[in-house]
Amino acid sequence: MSIFYFYTATISFFAGVFIATIFSLTLPVITWLVFVGFISIILWRRFEEKKWLFLGLLLIFFSIGALRLEVINWNFGNSVLEEEVGKTITLKGFVASEPINRESTTQLEVQTEKDLLLVSIDKYTDINYGDEVEVRGKLARPESFETDLGRTFNYPGYLKAKGIEYKVSFAAIEVLERGSGNAVISTLLNFKHAFMQKIEASISEPAAGLGEGLLLGVKQALGEDLEAAFRKTGIIHIVVLSGYNIMLVVIFVMYILGYFLGPKLKMFFGIVAITSFALLVGLSATVVRASIMAALLLVTQVSKRNYIALRGLMLAGLGMLLINPLLLVYDVGFQLSFIATLGLILISPHLETLFYKIPNFLNTRSFIVATISTQLAVLPILLYQIGEFSLVAVIVNVLVLPMVPVAMLLTFITGLTGFISAELATFFALPTYLSLTYITEVAWWFSQLSFASYIVPAFSFSVVVVSYLLLGVVLWQLSLREARNKLVSVRATKTINDISEWVIEEEFDDELGVPRKKVGAESRSDSAPTDTPIFFR
Repeated sequence: MSIFYFYTATISFFAGVFIATIFSLTLPVITWLVFVGFISIILWRRFEEKKWLFLGLLLIFFSIGALRLEVINWNFGNSVLEEEVGKTITLKGFVASEPINRESTTQLEVQTEKDLLLVSIDKYTDINYGDEVEVRGKLARPESFETDLGRTFNYPGYLKAKGIEYKVSFAAIEVLERGSGNAVISTLLNFKHAFMQKIEASISEPAAGLGEGLLLGVKQALGEDLEAAFRKTGIIHIVVLSGYNIMLVVIFVMYILGYFLGPKLKMFFGIVAITSFALLVGLSATVVRASIMAALLLVTQVSKRNYIALRGLMLAGLGMLLINPLLLVYDVGFQLSFIATLGLILISPHLETLFYKIPNFLNTRSFIVATISTQLAVLPILLYQIGEFSLVAVIVNVLVLPMVPVAMLLTFITGLTGFISAELATFFALPTYLSLTYITEVAWWFSQLSFASYIVPAFSFSVVVVSYLLLGVVLWQLSLREARNKLVSVRATKTINDISEWVIEEEFDDELGVPRKKVGAESRSDSAPTDTPIFFR
């Protein structure tokens, strides 16, 4: 299959998931689409016209996306708990993921025999992943709510993408048995908590919270005020483990492994390290997407093939939506991560050409290009979903991003040495604190500016669709112009090469008594030139 058909199939699958989520296509409709698709494939085999292959792939993979969504929807709406909604119930289960601490509560994902529930309990209750618990409280369905910025947040859809259909708020909970979860995940989370304790013992807040956010994605450690400052200045992505953070971790791991292992072993242990890190920090959509792309990069390096970032992104998205198609519409993290990466791939090359005169000292130009590319890419969906846009994001990212790898490395060293010696950790704590404080101070200062960010009123999703269509047209035209320029350049180079093979000689015209010039192709061999000389008087 050519790359064009790969992109056709992938994008059609995405479209099928999206349309089926919005309009809920029925099985008869999906069946007819598949039938027409196969008819198109047959016509292609009969007449060998590529338009039939294109149409067939489009319809078939569109139908596969729609069908995948229908299949996953079968898991919802048929629980025995439906009759208990609004009643006080008692149920048993185990804590299926790491507890999340909020301002006044702790949120748990409790897996019962047949259902996964969201349970909120008192913040200071001692509960860990894998604990078997008994929960008592009022069962309810989650409801959408309006955010502080005037957006309606589809909370039921967000939880549905996590496999959660019901919730129990302010529940009474009793631990029946400790540590009944997966041994590998439990070990990783225990190490994570011990590591965080070492950081907090050596570095004061809010620097310690920022260090944990940079390295482990623990956004709650920032505090509400600092988190708001990071949002206003457009750098909240550094503490939710964006692709940039994952990339830094992967580069560090591969750099260390490169000293000890050959290519194949480096690939194997690299993928193990990436997987372990993803489990450690939590399998958010951003982390999973970046981890898949990093793993694909390692595989292509070993197989000695070129790594095409756009293909890697499409494969990552395809794999994630095959597993959980609900992410596409209901998970804002997936949307922003995917579109931001797409912006880096498609927009940044054009901006590199535009900003080539800017010095790249300390990667300044690279950070400017990357920030503008991602901001342009996510702007429509960001304003639609959240409603806040930072006007200082470019300059703050340029000031902050060079310090992020330094702060991450120093935080890692400080936490790691804390297991060896508290005194040794203190030695690294000062430069770690200074690097983290620099980031927080830049965020605080810029967030206080009256024009740091602006909020737009809510608008229709059709504006998002039109915006991305226009952006797509602009990128298409830029690509066409670039292709034409390359073609002209190639032709000009060929012409110059051809001309360089010609020589100009002077001969004497006996009849006129004046010199004349003979221009002819210079032979590159002992044979005479085949081109007829052209004479100019």
